Amino acid sequence: MPNSYTVDEDYNECRLDKWLRNKVINLPHSLIEKIIRQNKIKVNKSKTKSSYRLQTGDLIEIYDISKLKPTNNKMKIKYLPKKKEIGEYDDYIIENNENFIVINKPSGIPVQSGTKSFKNIIDILKNTKYFDNSKPFIVHRIDKDTSGILIIAKNRKFAQLFTTLFRIRKIHKTYLALVYGKINKSVKQMKDDLIYYENNKKITQKAVSNLRIIRSNEQYSYIELNPITGRKHQLRKQLLNIGNPIIGDDKYCFNFKKRIKTKNLMLHAYKIKFMINNVQYNFKARYSSKFEDFLKKNFKVY
Repeated sequence: MPNSYTVDEDYNECRLDKWLRNKVINLPHSLIEKIIRQNKIKVNKSKTKSSYRLQTGDLIEIYDISKLKPTNNKMKIKYLPKKKEIGEYDDYIIENNENFIVINKPSGIPVQSGTKSFKNIIDILKNTKYFDNSKPFIVHRIDKDTSGILIIAKNRKFAQLFTTLFRIRKIHKTYLALVYGKINKSVKQMKDDLIYYENNKKITQKAVSNLRIIRSNEQYSYIELNPITGRKHQLRKQLLNIGNPIIGDDKYCFNFKKRIKTKNLMLHAYKIKFMINNVQYNFKARYSSKFEDFLKKNFKVY
C-alpha cells in the first residue's frame, strides 16, 4: 500500500519535487526523477513530472521508498535572538495582518543569514508574536545596509502572490538617497546594462530606474528613486555609473574624493504601493536619525 498525502493550501502551486523534500524526504533531484520514472510517485492516480505544480487537495501517493536514505545536508545554524532584541521589533512594525507584515528594516542587518552574516531579520521574526501560528516567507530583499520597507508573507499563498506581483512589476517602490555631488538636472532616468558573473559566466542585465532631484548643492544631492527593474545592487551601481555614488557606500564608491567617514549607507526604502483584490495598499517608512541629521545639516530639511 502506498503512503497517501493530501496537498494543503500552503503548498498550492508548489513544485512536486520541492513538496517531496519539504514534507517527506530530502532526496537529490536526480533520484526524485528516477523514482517518478519508476512510477513510485503518483498525483491523483496518474504519473506526473517533478516540475508539476501542485494544487490544493491533490492526492499524492508514494510507493516503496522506505529504503532510500535522505541527503545528509549540514545542519543550518539558526540565529537565536535575545528577548530584548525580539521586543525591539514592535517599533519596526508598519502593518500586521493575517497574511503579511510590513516592517521598517533597520540598516546593518540582512534579511536572511549568509556566509558573511549570522544575525538576520527572518530568524528574529520567527521568534516574535507576529509569527506565533505561522512562519515568515521572504518575498523580496533589500541590502543588508539599506534601511526601510520590507514585506514578509505569513503563508505560502501570499508569498506566491507577492512574488508574482513583483515579477510583473505591479509593486511600486520608492527610495530616498543621499549622494555625492550635484546631479545634472537632465538626469531623470538611468538605463544601464549591468554586468555580473555567475560560475565564471558573464551575465548582462538591463536596469532602469527613474530619478527625481529633491534638493541639491555643490557637494551633495538628496534624491528620490523609483526602480523599474529589480537587479541586485541596482541603484547603488547606477548612481556610481553617473558619477554620484551613495554616501556611506564602500563597495560602489571607488576612489571618490571628499568621502565622508560613516558606517551608514544613505539609501532608504521609503514607500511601497500595490493592489490586492481591488484593495490599494500604501505604506511609508520613516528614515533613520542618521539620515535625518544629514538632511538637517546639509539641506536644512526638517
